[in-house]
Amino acid sequence: MTHSFAADNAVPQSENPAESSSEPSLQTGGERTAAGTALGAFGMAAVIGGFAFLLHMLAQHSPGLGPGYEGWAQDTTVSSLAALRWFFGDMTEPLFYKSDLAALGLLAGATAAWWAGRRGAKWAGTLSYGTGLWPWVLTSASLSLMLSNLAFGWMLDDGWQPTFVPLVCVAPAMVLLYGAGWRTCITGAVLGAATTTPLALLFIPTVSAPLGLPAVVACVLAMSVGSVISFMLARRLPWLVLREPRPATQTELPPSGPIPKFLRDVQWAARRVLRDFTETHFFANELAGACVILAVGAAFVLNPGLSSYGTGLLPHILFAQALTSAIGVTLWSGWYRDGGWAATYASVVSVAPATVLAYGGSWTAMVGGAVVGAVLAPPIARAISAWLPAGFHPVIGNTAAMAISTAVAVPVLGLLPF
Repeated sequence: MTHSFAADNAVPQSENPAESSSEPSLQTGGERTAAGTALGAFGMAAVIGGFAFLLHMLAQHSPGLGPGYEGWAQDTTVSSLAALRWFFGDMTEPLFYKSDLAALGLLAGATAAWWAGRRGAKWAGTLSYGTGLWPWVLTSASLSLMLSNLAFGWMLDDGWQPTFVPLVCVAPAMVLLYGAGWRTCITGAVLGAATTTPLALLFIPTVSAPLGLPAVVACVLAMSVGSVISFMLARRLPWLVLREPRPATQTELPPSGPIPKFLRDVQWAARRVLRDFTETHFFANELAGACVILAVGAAFVLNPGLSSYGTGLLPHILFAQALTSAIGVTLWSGWYRDGGWAATYASVVSVAPATVLAYGGSWTAMVGGAVVGAVLAPPIARAISAWLPAGFHPVIGNTAAMAISTAVAVPVLGLLPF
């Protein structure tokens, strides 16, 4: 198969843009109303922001159940339970949550969406862009994460290490490019663990630290470079064959009047914001997004000293993430037209939470990081992905955009008063 990722088709988890839409009607509706999109996106951001404020208030009366984040990394080398919790915590570290309970919520929501989808229910959306590959995506990503923890977990005795990085790049992308099967699953898992984690370990002291940048810059840069290396190697493996994209189908007609269209746009934008919370996992599902938010909220209330590295800034991170997604979805909504896609999730897992942690959760950090990330990350990802040849997944462009936009946003916002 020959296929190149043009700018209009630069979706991160599907080589066919027709597979990226969760609702068939969204492929046929043409331009969306700006008012409906903004109302849905910012309405959902307001809901999540209200939830974050509630968490902040409830945490002041937290019972402090369970162990906190401090000492967790070191405990993994002597306790199998701590190591298992770290493994599950890695599943939500791309969202800056680092919570095992949040991971269970993420998996529960995705499983429920898969179950509902298998029974023809549309309310739960789709998983992995309607490809039917979600079980393989999850299996390959989890296996790659396990290999990373087994190979580099011994280093946790010195404190935090980027064991999570293979989860959200090479392995799941390999499944979406090459299809189902144990050969693809295991190949992607091994390549991801063998390239991205070592590169992150290298880039943290050589790139992030000397430049005074947060470690996330090194981690997402490692994902991008490691993905390039992995996809170059994959092209030379005889047992991997790029899968053929499925033809686009249209099962619903666009609404006939302005009110249905407006309401549809409101619904689409609200769901799109929730989907951004699991886009980095290659799930892109609104139910999974809602469940991971609720689960990490419960974890925070039970023990504010665990989630988000024990900083107590989880509510600030949640609000910044919802806001940056809402701004991005509203600003770049035209790129979603007719089954298209935009990397509005990129700031959700990089710029927005990184600026919150860098500057202590101030309003300037939350709002400034959300705005800068939403403005910079999607077009950078789109531009880079447009140059990728066949067999090179757009996750390369998306993670590169995260590194660039975070490296720009953090020092720039540091010039502002906090």
